[in-house]
Amino acid sequence: MSRVVLVTGGARSGKSRFAEGLAEKYAPLRGYLATGEAGDTEMTQRIARHQGRRGPEWQTVEEPLRVAEAIRAHEARFNVMLLDCVTLWISNLLFRCPGGAAEALAQVESFAGGFGSLTTPLVIVTNEVGMGIVPEHPISRSFRDLAGEANEIIAAAADEVYVTISGLPLRLK
Repeated sequence: MSRVVLVTGGARSGKSRFAEGLAEKYAPLRGYLATGEAGDTEMTQRIARHQGRRGPEWQTVEEPLRVAEAIRAHEARFNVMLLDCVTLWISNLLFRCPGGAAEALAQVESFAGGFGSLTTPLVIVTNEVGMGIVPEHPISRSFRDLAGEANEIIAAAADEVYVTISGLPLRLK
């Protein structure tokens, strides 16, 4: 069994940079499992910023839906893997799975249930989205609730959990 670390926080809180720093404590080659897709200009720029921070000691695997399978398929190639991020993954699942939020949550439970069989350390990035106002639209509330439940499941199964606020990490577990 390998270590699993969850890093959470709000938008632009420094969580990805902190998670990358945790992963960089391991020797190269490092795997970066990207769940985001460049669907518009802003997302393309966001992805480019993340890629620009990583050097040749990182190899990117892009997988918007089948995260657990991608980790199992690639983990032996790397000394550490970083999943960025759960929030985009569950958003992808929410809009593409016929079973909606229930199916997405089942995939998260299966993913977290597999942590014990990992042989490579895994650092996971997610967002805290439920600390603000209640969203007006039902799909937004569904996403907020799904993100909260997914984070809770993953945090319970992780060995370590950090939250970043204003670029400062705080260890929770």
